[in-house]
Amino acid sequence: MTKATNTTTANRIKEDLIQKIKSRQARVCVVGLGYVGLPFAVEKAKVGFTVIGIDQNPRRAQQVNAGISYITDVPSSELEPLVQKGLIKAVTDFSLASTADVIVICVPTPLTRNQVPDLQYVISVTENIARHLRPGQLISLESTTYPGTTEEVLLPLLQRSGLKVEEDYFLCHSPERVDPGNKRYTTKNTNKVVGGVGPHSLEVAQAFYEQTIEHVVPVSSARAAEMVKVFENTFRAVNIALVNELAILCDKMGLNVWEVLDAAFTKPFGILPFYPGPGVGGHCIPIDPHYLEWKAREYGFTTRFIGLAGEINRRMPEFVREKVHRTLNEVGKAVSRSKILFIGMAYKKDLGDCRESPAIRVAELLLEDKAEVLYHDPHVDEIELNGRLYRSVPLEEETVKGVDLVVITTDHSSIDYRMLVQNAPVILDTRNATKGIAGREGKVVLL
Repeated sequence: MTKATNTTTANRIKEDLIQKIKSRQARVCVVGLGYVGLPFAVEKAKVGFTVIGIDQNPRRAQQVNAGISYITDVPSSELEPLVQKGLIKAVTDFSLASTADVIVICVPTPLTRNQVPDLQYVISVTENIARHLRPGQLISLESTTYPGTTEEVLLPLLQRSGLKVEEDYFLCHSPERVDPGNKRYTTKNTNKVVGGVGPHSLEVAQAFYEQTIEHVVPVSSARAAEMVKVFENTFRAVNIALVNELAILCDKMGLNVWEVLDAAFTKPFGILPFYPGPGVGGHCIPIDPHYLEWKAREYGFTTRFIGLAGEINRRMPEFVREKVHRTLNEVGKAVSRSKILFIGMAYKKDLGDCRESPAIRVAELLLEDKAEVLYHDPHVDEIELNGRLYRSVPLEEETVKGVDLVVITTDHSSIDYRMLVQNAPVILDTRNATKGIAGREGKVVLL
C-alpha cells in the first residue's frame, strides 16, 4: 500500500469517527466509575451517547445498573432514567471494549509509600484495551499523571496491537478537573484541556469533548496537557503550604492567623484566598505534585518549592497533635487520660470522601498517645483508625459535655457549631468553623 493510500485510509477512519461522534452514534466506554468517571458517563449519556462503564468493583457496577448513585455530584434521579433508557450500562470486564468508539480512562493514580508514581491501574487498563483495540477508536487518558505518561507508557502498550496511532486509532490526554461537591462548576461547565499525540488525535478528541463540555481548550501535545493538570494542583499545594506555615508562625507569635488572612484578602488585586487547616487531603493535592517532582529528577532538576510544600503540608497533622497536647495541658488534662471528639473525618466539607484525609492522621496520632477518640461525621458512617473500626456517634449535648476536648477537623455545613460552643469544655478549631459564634472567646482555640 502506498503512502498516499495510507493517508487516504487514515483520513477516512478519522472522518468516520468524527462523524459518529458529532451524530452521537459513537459508543463511549468509561473505565473507572468513581468521582471522575461516573459524572462523565452521565454527562455523555444525557446528550444521547450510549455509555458502557467498566469498574472492577462488582458492587459499583450493580448500583449503577440499578440506577443508584454513590457519588455526591450525581443524583440517582439523574442516573436512573439514563439506565432505564439503556444509555448507561456497567460491567466488570473488558469484553465490550471492542464495541466502543471512544474509551476514556478514569482510574486512580496513587503514590507508593516512597512517594513514587504508581501507574499499575493505568497500565493494567491499557493492556486490556490493547487486546481489544480496533481501527477507528479514540483512547483518552483522564487520570492525573506526570508529563510523558500518555506517550511513554500508554502508546507502547497500545502498539502491541499492531495498529498505528494517528492512522488506525487516536490517543490523547485530557486531565480531569473534578471538584467534588462544587455546585457551581460541574463536568459540563468546567473548561476542558485536551492534548493529542498528534494533530489527528487532537482533532478527534476535541470533537468528542465539545459534544458535552462548554469550552474545550486544545494544547499542542499530550505532554502539555499532563503538565497543565499537575501544575494546577501544585499551585494549590504550594499556596496551602504557605498559609499552613504562616499558621505555625502566627501560633508562635501569638497572632490570630485567620484575622491576618481575612484582612490580607481584602486587597482587590495581586492575592488569592487560601486558608490553613489540619493538612491536605483528597485525590489530587497530596499526590499530584509528587508526580511532577518525581519526573523532574529524570532531567536532573530538583523542584524545591514542590518538595518543601509537601513537607509543610505533611507536617500539619503533627502540629495539630502538638496543639491538642498544649490545649489539654492548659486545662490540667493529660492526653492519655482524655476523651477527644473529632468533628469530621472527610477531607473536605459536605463530602463523605476520606481519601488522604488529615483528620484520620491526627486521630491516629492521638490514639498512639493513648487518648480515647470518638468522632461525628454526617457523611462518614464508619472509619478505620489504626486497624480498628470506629463508627460516627450522634452529635448530642450529653456527648459533647462528656468529652475533654472537641477538635473540629472538617467544617461540614450541617454541624450545629453554636451547640458545640455552648456545651464543649474546650474546642480546638482547625477550620475557623466557629467564626462569628457568640461565646467562643475563652472556649475556642484556633489553629
